[in-house]
Amino acid sequence: MLDARLRRYIDPPLNRLGHGLAGRGVTANGVTLAGLVVGLASAVLIASHMMVAGLALLLLSRLADGLDGAVARATRKTHFGGYLDIVADFAFYGAIPLAFAIHAPDANAIPAAYLLVSFYVNGTTFLGFAILAEKNGMETTSQGEKTLYYSNGLLEGTETILFFVLLCLFPAIFPIAAAVFGTLCFATATLRVIAAWRIFGD
Repeated sequence: MLDARLRRYIDPPLNRLGHGLAGRGVTANGVTLAGLVVGLASAVLIASHMMVAGLALLLLSRLADGLDGAVARATRKTHFGGYLDIVADFAFYGAIPLAFAIHAPDANAIPAAYLLVSFYVNGTTFLGFAILAEKNGMETTSQGEKTLYYSNGLLEGTETILFFVLLCLFPAIFPIAAAVFGTLCFATATLRVIAAWRIFGD
């Protein structure tokens, strides 16, 4: 819901930084993989009760997630680059709830499982919509220039990052926060299915 609104503010500085990195020989895929490694390291730190360090790496990984597209725009965008970015994002988004489950299994395991299922369902509706949009020649730049069609929703990348930051700052709220956020993810998925039915239904 917030991604499109933030693009006008974050794209210009990211593009400048991405252009500078590209000029030094940094590749978009390299930034994507580096961001994934940092994001997974963040999950390890969170699972190990090192919240401040985990939060710092989490934010760094999301910076890399924005920079890879900026580097690609400064050089050459590829379909594989977009694919790799999605894979890295889903791996990161799955690793953080798992980290909180390991962090406090008695309190967090079931809420984390619920959250992960909601991510799985929401991600499926997102990717399925992108496939149908591609087949029907639909395009959008509301989320910036992307390889895939990015359908909007109640919860997008910005909301998820803010949610993870909140969890790192207040880890004790994970059970209730995961229940609320997971439910909103299911709502987002449901709305996306309805939109797909209206647009692509026979």
